[in-house]
Amino acid sequence: MMAQKGERIDKFLWHVRIFRSRSAATEACRIGRIAVDGQTVKASHPVSEGATVIVRKPPVTYSYRIIALPIARVGAKLVPEFISDLTPQDEKEKLLQQKVVSGYRPRGTGRPTKRERRDLEDFLD
Repeated sequence: MMAQKGERIDKFLWHVRIFRSRSAATEACRIGRIAVDGQTVKASHPVSEGATVIVRKPPVTYSYRIIALPIARVGAKLVPEFISDLTPQDEKEKLLQQKVVSGYRPRGTGRPTKRERRDLEDFLD
């Protein structure tokens, strides 16, 4: 399940599930949010094993090292066979901070009660 050599960056990002669709990966390349080895690239830029890919999804900047190139979209459990995550922990904590500010509720706790909703609105205002 490995590609030969040099795969388009937009296809690679979609194959390893960094983006939900290839068009989203292409758009990220178009607006300059994707860099390979420190250089901003177009969607057609070929990538190979050993390259470092930087993906900016505000507010977080992710870093990945390419281990291997898949020939097709892989399952979520197989992604670690193709990329290693180099993202610093402080970048990942930005997501947690954003969830707290946006009123994130743990899964399964249901909708907020009327009192909780009012408290949340007062807090956000």
